[in-house]
Amino acid sequence: MTPIKVRDTLYLCSPHQILFALDAKTGTLKWKFDPQLKTDPTFQHVTCRGVSYVDLAAGAAPAAPAAPAGNAAPAATVAGADAACTRRIYLPVNNGHLYALDALTGKRCTDFANRGDLDLQPGMPVTNQSRNMYMPTSPPIVTDRVIVVAGSVEDNYSTREPSGVIRGYDVRTGAFLWAFDPGAKDPNRIPGPGEHYSWNSPNSWAPSAYDKALDIVYVPMGVGTPDIWGGNRTPEQERYANGLLALHASTGKLAWFYQTVHHDLWDMDLPSQPTLADIPDRNGNIVPVVYVPTKTGNLFVLDRRTGALVVPAPEKPVPQGAAPGDRVSPTQPFSELTYRPPKLLTDADMWGATMYDQLMCRIIFHRLRYEGTFTPPSIQGTLVFPGNLGMFEWGGLAVDTDRKIAIANPISLPFVSRLVPRGPDNPVEPKPGTTSGGSELGLQTQYGTPFGVMLNPFLSPLGLPCRQPAWGYISAIDLQTNQIVWKKRIGTTRDSAPVPLPFKVGMPMLGGPIVTAGGVAFIAATADNYLRAFDVKDGAQLWEARLPAGGQATPMSYAVDGKQYVVIAAGGHGSFGTKLGDYVIAYALP
Repeated sequence: MTPIKVRDTLYLCSPHQILFALDAKTGTLKWKFDPQLKTDPTFQHVTCRGVSYVDLAAGAAPAAPAAPAGNAAPAATVAGADAACTRRIYLPVNNGHLYALDALTGKRCTDFANRGDLDLQPGMPVTNQSRNMYMPTSPPIVTDRVIVVAGSVEDNYSTREPSGVIRGYDVRTGAFLWAFDPGAKDPNRIPGPGEHYSWNSPNSWAPSAYDKALDIVYVPMGVGTPDIWGGNRTPEQERYANGLLALHASTGKLAWFYQTVHHDLWDMDLPSQPTLADIPDRNGNIVPVVYVPTKTGNLFVLDRRTGALVVPAPEKPVPQGAAPGDRVSPTQPFSELTYRPPKLLTDADMWGATMYDQLMCRIIFHRLRYEGTFTPPSIQGTLVFPGNLGMFEWGGLAVDTDRKIAIANPISLPFVSRLVPRGPDNPVEPKPGTTSGGSELGLQTQYGTPFGVMLNPFLSPLGLPCRQPAWGYISAIDLQTNQIVWKKRIGTTRDSAPVPLPFKVGMPMLGGPIVTAGGVAFIAATADNYLRAFDVKDGAQLWEARLPAGGQATPMSYAVDGKQYVVIAAGGHGSFGTKLGDYVIAYALP
């Protein structure tokens, strides 16, 4: 997660959504709030990417509440705000709740929803197996009137999972205002008594972005799960999947939508917060744009007023031949601003720590189906490159507005996707007593479809990537020309190799960069435990610090009494395999 700083306080949350308020100068704990999240095996993720803040004294006006969804009672509607809760922190919790807390004391805001607790479950389709499948894991967008909340659902479990509905609530009272259900025929229709939002509609798990002048919220959309099978998806489930959804924040009405992957069979959801920037066009006119990083390595650049392409992204033919009962889109959009692989992989690209390792990687490579990007999943086993982890993951871009440069950190790690026909080890439906939950790697059940799927990184017998390095880069993009101006390897094998030697091969990453006005980019994220600083003009490394755990987070920077700090939450990542810990660390120049 990434902390936020308000006045003299840092606010941050742990994976179990315990909220901490720290003195920004000393790190001293001011208060903490524990929502008492009870985890069990039904949780696929236990994640908190951050919290949101609002100052109601700045003039937030109450909005008119809508009818409640389903059989839910409306949230409390109190005129004005509790004086003790003028400045608020909003905390999303993985059990489908949102808390409003006094930023000064950490006490619940009693005039918001149910004494500070907003239940996000009403209107959700729920079965015995879908408990804990809806999880708001990213901080909501907060305008001066509306809280816009989205959430993740469990990947690849079944065709009977909660909705990815996006909803707006009154910022003062928590009253329900509007809904946008991406899987419904009428996305803005509010379910009546005894009704619910649509099953398995596309969801948004990454943070959104907001343009106050346009009153538009930009929501990065994923695919309607199950992710690796699309034979039974409805046209409505495909309509707003895998693209950038622009909604009017005050009403939830559609502004525009741009789809980055058609009929996704590879889990190529938009993985990060989109980035807003104002750039000059060829005639010198300033264009408000939004940069959309994708798992495929394409960076789509859109006019954020209309969704029109600013950088061309022509449709191009892609490999065909889906598994029986499914289909493949004949074309996909390919942006001219891209980090995607320039050529097909060959056995010459196979790599290993030993000759045996390399030989085994070549043998496995030749057994897999691979015809380039968007090769369909198969029973044979398909090499997916860019892989399911993506070339971009959560963290997004960092923009240097003075120098008109964006800093990116693409990764390059193939995956293997093998469809598993239904059978004794992969039944048609859950056995009695079976619970959902588990890793996104290994066998994914995909109940309700003809196939489960086995998902794994493309690794050698020693557990290292089969594709030759580099597996991760730090890079810069000129925002005026939309050209990549430099790209350098980042990260070593010190914390990954059997022998802890710091070979600079370029490591996979989870997390993003930041840029300061001094022309310095800071990034942790790599599979070795370091926070590093780079010169944005040429990518020269300026500094590094050894972390006590994996830095799978985006750092942040602020100043107190004229001293500038850089802060990183070093907690590691269980699925990523980095060292786990519970650290928040601040650095500053002498």
